[in-house]
Amino acid sequence: MTLIEFVEKYDFPGSVVLLEGKRVVYENDKQKLYEFGRGIANATQHIKFRSGNAEGADLLFAKGVASVDKNRIEVITPYSGHRKSENVAGSTIAIDTLPISDLTNAIEISSYNQAYRKMVDAYINDNENRSNQFSIKGAYILRDSLKVVGSDSIISPSVFGFFYVHMHNPRSGGTGHTMNVCNLKKVPFLDQRKWSEWLKEM
Repeated sequence: MTLIEFVEKYDFPGSVVLLEGKRVVYENDKQKLYEFGRGIANATQHIKFRSGNAEGADLLFAKGVASVDKNRIEVITPYSGHRKSENVAGSTIAIDTLPISDLTNAIEISSYNQAYRKMVDAYINDNENRSNQFSIKGAYILRDSLKVVGSDSIISPSVFGFFYVHMHNPRSGGTGHTMNVCNLKKVPFLDQRKWSEWLKEM
């Protein structure tokens, strides 16, 4: 897929595209992430870009988009106030502000991994303060699933994703989980091996 082909297929009203990746970014990649966020925002008109508000790739991508239009960035966070001082998005949705019924899709898809399901169950059952280790991890798992699948009300599902990964272990951690959810929901995505080639077209 080329940049032109991507724009023709995915730049439509209501389109949501993931821009995210690993927290640890190699020094020589940091500018590329910013430039891609800025470039893909400039190359499109309608797409809303979504991330999980994490440090590293999420923030660098988002800063690039924000340099064009911060209102085209949406972040979904595991709890209210998450990294508030570093949040450059025009809109933020914290999963602890949503009723459990809005998390149905995310809960269902997270069950592909039994260990994740235990964490999600802990989050659901810890109604008081969601402060135990399992429930906190469950919040992050749900956040990462929700970014892809959306909810039945206010959160639209994603249609595509761009990821920054560590090539020696690309499916590790929360980024790997998000990519696995994309696979399960047949949401196409690219990592930097492909999208970095587009920088010269931007």
